[in-house]
Amino acid sequence: MVRRQEYITAEGKQKLEDELSHLKNVRRMEIASQISKSHEAGVVGNTADYEEVKNEQAFIEGRISEIEYILDRAVVADKSMLEKGVVGFGSSVNVKDQANRRQQYEIVGSAEAAPLEGKISIESPVGKALVSHKVGDVVEVKTPSGVNKLTITRIR
Repeated sequence: MVRRQEYITAEGKQKLEDELSHLKNVRRMEIASQISKSHEAGVVGNTADYEEVKNEQAFIEGRISEIEYILDRAVVADKSMLEKGVVGFGSSVNVKDQANRRQQYEIVGSAEAAPLEGKISIESPVGKALVSHKVGDVVEVKTPSGVNKLTITRIR
């Protein structure tokens, strides 16, 4: 079976590595301490506090596994390989829509997408539509509410 690579920016990889380190070296120890204190106090079983700590432990272990999986498949995109003046992975793109509203997007991998921060996945409808286009190009993005036309005004 072919392993699917996960493209990621150097910044995104560093953030995931930092989060993984924090979860493994800080949060795991905090949770283990809370569980140990509950056992020492005889407060185990079906108490709400104990259940909350166990749920937090499960969440942390799940997130650790998820990050390790992403990092195992991660390929850091080399921005120097981008064609100058063309939208690609890692590009920062300014666009305006039909109502002349302006937006800036950074094209990133799905693991680091954060739409509220302007970081959109290269696999998203907007990301797919922008890739391979140049300043001045008008791209059509199919959304649940219809087709939106975006004009590329700047690429960095």
